[in-house]
Amino acid sequence: MIYKRYYQTPDGFSNIIMNSDGKYLTGLWFEGSRDSSKHKIDCEEKDLPIFQETSKWLDIYFSGKEPDFMPEYKIENLTPFRKEVIDIINSIPFGKTLTYNDISKIIAQKRGIKRMSAQAVGGAVGWNPICIIIPCHRVVGTNGNLTGYSGGIKNKVALLTLEKNDMNKFFVPKKGTVL
Repeated sequence: MIYKRYYQTPDGFSNIIMNSDGKYLTGLWFEGSRDSSKHKIDCEEKDLPIFQETSKWLDIYFSGKEPDFMPEYKIENLTPFRKEVIDIINSIPFGKTLTYNDISKIIAQKRGIKRMSAQAVGGAVGWNPICIIIPCHRVVGTNGNLTGYSGGIKNKVALLTLEKNDMNKFFVPKKGTVL
């Protein structure tokens, strides 16, 4: 059975919806985002310990601090490639970013191959079912292009700003599906 819970975010962010299988966090996304189609919204709303723990994590995060614990999560359909990308995303420090190309180079070097597709990396980043906690918002396009965030460009900008990134080095694309 899948459960949900809503989380009220501070001003400047869309609210958040969480999913759980009853024990683990299985989804975390911004309400009204493109991510909504990946998650189960037609399910029972319930206050579970994992939702309380995740809410505590989010409270700390939205206060501008890096939480010192991680809610237990489980990711369905995690292929080896997706795991590789998520492991790299999880290594990006609070307040820092990597590009899709940076991640593709890390994977290529690790695998001993000449190159890895940054587009394939983008697909794996976009597939991430647990935003913020798995910090896919810290992945940006080449030259600071703030592209590719299913949670919405407004939320990506707000998250990077909250983490005290130098927003002068980023730009919002003029057109695209993330706006």
